[in-house]
Amino acid sequence: MGNRGMEDLIPLINKLQDAFSTIGQSCNLDLPQIAVVGGQSAGKSSVLENFVGRDFLPRGSGIVTRRPLILQLVNNKAEYAEFLHCKGRKFVDFDEVRQEIEAETDRITGSNKGISPIPINLRVYSPHVLNLTLIDLPGMTKVAVGDQPPDIEHQIRDMLMQFVTRESCLILAVTPANTDLANSDALKLSKEVDPQGLRTIGVITKLDLMDEGTDARDIMENKLLPLRRGYIGVVNRSQKDIDGRKDIRAALAAERKFFLSHPSYRHMAERMGTPHLQKTLNQQLTNHIRDTLPGLRSKLQSQLLSLEKEVEEYKNFRPDDPTRKTKALLQMVQQFGVDFEKCIEGSGDQVDTAELSGGARINRIFHERFPFELIVFDEKELRREISHAIKNVHGVRTGLFTPDLAFETIVKKQIRKLKEPSLKCVDLVVSELTTLVRKSAKKLGSYPRLREETERIVTTYVREREGKTKDQVLLLIDIELSYINTNHEDFIGFANAQQRNIVNKKRAIPNQVIRKGWLTLNISIMKGGSKEYWFVLTAESLSWYKDEEEKEKKYMLPLDNLKLRDVEKGFMSTKHIFAIFNTEQRNVYKDLRQIELACDSQEDMDSWKASFLRAGVYPEKDQVLMYAFILLLCYYYVITYY
Repeated sequence: MGNRGMEDLIPLINKLQDAFSTIGQSCNLDLPQIAVVGGQSAGKSSVLENFVGRDFLPRGSGIVTRRPLILQLVNNKAEYAEFLHCKGRKFVDFDEVRQEIEAETDRITGSNKGISPIPINLRVYSPHVLNLTLIDLPGMTKVAVGDQPPDIEHQIRDMLMQFVTRESCLILAVTPANTDLANSDALKLSKEVDPQGLRTIGVITKLDLMDEGTDARDIMENKLLPLRRGYIGVVNRSQKDIDGRKDIRAALAAERKFFLSHPSYRHMAERMGTPHLQKTLNQQLTNHIRDTLPGLRSKLQSQLLSLEKEVEEYKNFRPDDPTRKTKALLQMVQQFGVDFEKCIEGSGDQVDTAELSGGARINRIFHERFPFELIVFDEKELRREISHAIKNVHGVRTGLFTPDLAFETIVKKQIRKLKEPSLKCVDLVVSELTTLVRKSAKKLGSYPRLREETERIVTTYVREREGKTKDQVLLLIDIELSYINTNHEDFIGFANAQQRNIVNKKRAIPNQVIRKGWLTLNISIMKGGSKEYWFVLTAESLSWYKDEEEKEKKYMLPLDNLKLRDVEKGFMSTKHIFAIFNTEQRNVYKDLRQIELACDSQEDMDSWKASFLRAGVYPEKDQVLMYAFILLLCYYYVITYY
């Protein structure tokens, strides 16, 4: 019976397996085991029943095995079966064993042919078996039937992978002989996880159903697709034999006769058949346990020492000790603060690649959205206001010089327009900070009241700072309103305005590249339709190319007299669109007065708008910085009075 002196190894692993199944955890220990894999109707159930010598497994069409069945065979004088979930109950009638397997399967998976990775533990005691443990897994399928989920194939594959990927698991790959070995689902799966064939044991079933004149001799002799542990052939009962309740012992005798009488297999008959397979599995599992035992023992000792150290820390632990509660509370609050800081600084362990988050969103508000919304004015309206302000200050007189009061009135009016976008910027930042607070507090989910109170306190503090921040912003704007520094180097002044204008005209502006990226060019179907191009925006032009290599230029559009305008999305459109047009009503591209550019997200569109702003292409209502207003006023005075 197996290897003498080693018979207790398999029962020992069985006890560990039962213990892990009871507590629902594996303690990060991969126990040595044999997983039975194969396609539907490959003969897995018949092989297991031949081991036991009894009909006890559910049968039928489609997926019958829908939960892993951990079958533990124990050599014993009496013959009966036990389930781990029915402790103390001995099943003598194996028809009741089948019914209990079906009932326990339906209890977890329902009756809709669904599957579950939760195993059923069955232990069979019999004088006809050797000590052996096998895990019967659902047969691989291709098509969902009945009420099965459409991804049933992937669900079964994922379940099988949970077992066969472990280095401690031997793979019993069951393949019917009347199919091409190259198309074997079991061998294909084992090849993925065990490419050298070191853990795979091949089982060839239905040898008696092969076409006349053909045989599996090359496979049995390990020549066709070699495995380190070789192949073993078996002959199971036919469906007619099963329906007729043919005795398994008689079937084993017929199997023995088949191998002894078949001309292709009789020279290897001693290495074929169910009894030899059972003996081989017993020996190989025992040897496998022996080989993996040192590593398993070392891992157990390591975990034991770790647990003993942890137990020592809690030996004098009192749940009501206020100092421990305070320490735990401080640790959680400190961790919340660290997580919040990492979100803002972008120094977390995990980087989000799907969208902007944390400090990056705040950065985008300051550098892309805020400049774009900073100041909005109509150029014609501004010129009209300047003219009226100058005339109104002079009254009935005709002035020779530009009055300071008119200059201050216009400039202060533009400075006041900074208030609304600045306060809006503060609101956006506060909104992002509030989102970060909720995100950072997720780790406190085990303590709902602590999480709620933490969010409330921090959010309240942020709201308090919001009011003071807005007051500070308004104070800065009031300071700018109270004094205009005409001695600043950026201020041109009347005397030097004309000279500065001439110098600027002579100075060549470098054609600096501002931005590159993919955009969709929307034009009518008659003119080529919408298509993605690689766009390059410089200080002087907008060019687009076929691809990123920038070898095949499609068009170059000068930026002179160009402006932007928003375009509403179509009913079925998912892209965000803005348009470029010429203020002098000239064609922009071919015979088009404007071209539409589409982005995948609002963030991309805002970023491109900000880039056009840097290149001097403004929306219909221009947006510029404060010194631009001062320059505009100065140029107006120069043109008017010199």
